[in-house]
Amino acid sequence: MLDNGHPEIDLAFGRHVHWGYWPNPEKALNTPEDFRKAAEQLTYEVYSAANVKDGQSVLDVGCGFGGTIASLNEQFSQMNLVGLNIDERQLIQARKKVVARDVNTLRFEQGNACALPFADESFDVVLAVECIFHFPDRRQFFEEAFRVLKPGGHLALCDFVPIDLSILFMWFNSKFNFFKSSFYGDFDMRYTTSRYRQLAAETGFAPLVERNITANTLPTYKFLWTLAQTWMSNSPAAFVQTFNTEWLSRLGLLNYMIFSYTKK
Repeated sequence: MLDNGHPEIDLAFGRHVHWGYWPNPEKALNTPEDFRKAAEQLTYEVYSAANVKDGQSVLDVGCGFGGTIASLNEQFSQMNLVGLNIDERQLIQARKKVVARDVNTLRFEQGNACALPFADESFDVVLAVECIFHFPDRRQFFEEAFRVLKPGGHLALCDFVPIDLSILFMWFNSKFNFFKSSFYGDFDMRYTTSRYRQLAAETGFAPLVERNITANTLPTYKFLWTLAQTWMSNSPAAFVQTFNTEWLSRLGLLNYMIFSYTKK
C-alpha cells in the first residue's frame, strides 16, 4: 500500500507502522499529520520505559521501516543503534530512509527475533515496538533478549493484552478466528498480563513498568476508518479484525500495554 501512491497512507505510516499515542485523546485531529505525530509519540513512550540514555547500544527488534531507530538517532548521541527485522523488503526501505548522524552509528540487519544473531551481552537496551505478537514464541524472544542484554540492561515492549478471562477469549477465537492469520499477518494476542509477569520471572527479568495506555491509543481506530475505503476495500478480514480489536479495547477486554524489565 505504501508503494501504490496513496499520499495520506505514506504520510501516516511511512515512518512508523503501528498505533498512535495521544496524551489527550479527546484532542486527536484525525488527520495523517496528527496520526504521524501520535505514532512517533508511541515510540517515545516505549523507549522511555527502557530509560534510554546517550551512549548506549540499542537493539530494536521488528524494526519495520526503521522509525524507532530514526527517532533514537535524532534524540540521542554517542549511540550504537541496530534494527532487526525478518522482512528484508522493509529493511531495504529503512536503509534508504535512515542515515546515522555523525555522533551515532546505526545499521539494519535481517534476522529472527527468537534467534538473535548477536553475541551475549551486546546491548544496553532491547526494544520490541508493537511486534511481539508476530513472534512465534514469546519465551524464546525473552530468553534471547536476556542473553544479548548486558547486566542491568532493559527490555521494553508494547502489546495488545487480553484480560484474564480465558474462557471468553477462547470463545472469541472459535467464533471469529480472531487470533489467527489475517490481513495483519500471523499473530497471537492471547498473552495476558499475568502470563507476562510469570514469563519475566522465569527468564530472569525484574519488572520496571507495567502501563495500560489503551485510552491513549483509541483515536487510532477513528483514523483507520477514515482510510477504510483505501486499504480495507478488498479485505473483509481487515474490516472484521479492526472492528473486533477496537470494540474489545473499548469494552476493556483487550488492553494496550507497555511493559519494561531489567536484567537482574
